[in-house]
Amino acid sequence: MGAIGASRMDGNLFLINSQGGGANSPLQAPSGSISKLDLKAPAKAQHEYAKGYQLLMKKDSQGAILHLTKSLEIYPSFVAAHNALGTAYLNQGNTQGAVEHFNRAIALDDHLPNSYLNLGCAQLAMQRFGDAETSLKKAAAIAPMDLSLQTALTYAEFANQDYPAVVSGVKQIHERKHQGAAVVHYFAAGAMEAQGNLAGAQIEMETLLAESPKSASDGEYRKMLQQIKDEETGRLIASNRLTEPTLTEPAAVADVGFHGPTAEQTFQRVQQTMQDKKEESQIADAEAEPDATCVRCGGGTLMSAAAGSAPVAPAGSVNGSRDVAGATLRVAVDEVAIFFAATDHGRAVTDLGASDVSIRDNNLAPENIVAFRNESQLPLRLGLVIDSSNSVTDRFHFEQAAAAKFLKTVLTGKDDLAFVVGVNNSVLMVQDFTADQAQTAHAIDQLAPGGGTALWDAVGFAAEKLAGHAETQPVAQMLVVISDGEDNSSLSTLKEAIAKAQQGEVAVYTITTREATDKDAGGAVGDRALKTLSGLTGGTAFAAGSVRGMGASFGELQQVIRARYLVSYRPSAFELNGAYRGIEIKAEKDGHRLTVYARKGYYASDVRNAPSGAEQ
Repeated sequence: MGAIGASRMDGNLFLINSQGGGANSPLQAPSGSISKLDLKAPAKAQHEYAKGYQLLMKKDSQGAILHLTKSLEIYPSFVAAHNALGTAYLNQGNTQGAVEHFNRAIALDDHLPNSYLNLGCAQLAMQRFGDAETSLKKAAAIAPMDLSLQTALTYAEFANQDYPAVVSGVKQIHERKHQGAAVVHYFAAGAMEAQGNLAGAQIEMETLLAESPKSASDGEYRKMLQQIKDEETGRLIASNRLTEPTLTEPAAVADVGFHGPTAEQTFQRVQQTMQDKKEESQIADAEAEPDATCVRCGGGTLMSAAAGSAPVAPAGSVNGSRDVAGATLRVAVDEVAIFFAATDHGRAVTDLGASDVSIRDNNLAPENIVAFRNESQLPLRLGLVIDSSNSVTDRFHFEQAAAAKFLKTVLTGKDDLAFVVGVNNSVLMVQDFTADQAQTAHAIDQLAPGGGTALWDAVGFAAEKLAGHAETQPVAQMLVVISDGEDNSSLSTLKEAIAKAQQGEVAVYTITTREATDKDAGGAVGDRALKTLSGLTGGTAFAAGSVRGMGASFGELQQVIRARYLVSYRPSAFELNGAYRGIEIKAEKDGHRLTVYARKGYYASDVRNAPSGAEQ
């Protein structure tokens, strides 16, 4: 593997600025990310940058350097120009000059994955593999769903001989859709072989061949697989370990497969009409009547009753349990626990009692109500997904201000935590869990509009992040999505995003950014998608109607957050047969019918029989 050489991993494979830039602006990277500072660049600086950028695309690095240098003389805070100039220097072999400008880009704006990616590639070229791994980890932390970044990181980990990290990372990549990134299994095979695990290396090579059957390197891959098999046989015969790995053919990686779609290809591959049809199909799939049995549950996996709910305990056991970072929450046999919220004309209703609520589970009243409590005082875990794609450009500034004000208003408890995700072509983790309102506000302010929209990828990622956060006490968790609902870049579908939210017991609340006067058909489809997403996860969809109305929508959402309850009950005629059971909750107070937000149902499946690693 050492024969690959850093030269094969230079800007021609990874660097953002040599991959064609964005379809709508040379400032944009394929990830869709763009620095807020670049939007302030004077016209003359942008003019020089555009000239330099075009020359860089034509492989005229020297000409590019002249114009990019002029651009930075006019406007030193031009992040894209620093990245482009660093790329030009790297193409000329001037690694020190490249590192200088990539570091300058990071110093100006540390929220962009592209700058860290560029720096990591320069460090790979310098064979500073430890530094490269650190830089690429930072890039991957900001854009955790970006396969190009994950692939680059996997290579850096391998080059740095961080073999356990390679194996762990490839496992995570393999667990989700990773079309175009099958080559990571090549690195995993090398890592396993270096650790003496020839059986594991063989499996990884076989996986690589299965996932990329038409690769130009197919023949070389098969030779390597045979080498591993021969080595394993020889090892058994000799009864000792071989110390030198055999994956040393440089020709095998002449075409390693780092050729995912560019941003331009992504933007052009589907016209708006086709995109609408695709999204309409996904909505119909998500809205379809649930299967009679939980076909996605592997024959026996538990599907919890509601967003934020405790699981349904298996029948026949004394109690069911869920471990929460050292604390165990227990529920009684055949007991359903479900979160719901209740409002009266948009105002929170915080004084409900069990007698004010009626429940129908599978069209039957419960045998009895076990517990009922107001959850408004629980610590809040809130994920905020902000659409920062081109489609929201004209209203993005107001969107940012309203979102920052919302977080400041709802994060009032000492134990409340929130994180912020931006979404365009990529999922951007701009702020991890924090109680610091200044940090969340800064992260939101750093976002700039540009690129496409991988909305369902972002929703799935955020839901899993909420569900996977270690807790030592019960918490209220919810996801807020600010978007026009139009997705054109996700690997995941709407139905898959909904499933992840349901499996993680996460209620999704959406606020559309579309104007009420916008009669565009694509906008209508987006609104419907948001309503489907929220309705099937126990949240609700808010339609601001105008940019100025967004603040009111956030106000309504704040009321819903304050009006959350947990009710536990034993359902009538309950059987753990894998069947879907619908839930309907109604509430009244002082003769007023209230608006209730809750999950629509669950699958009655026995968690004890679930296969290891099955979906829940």
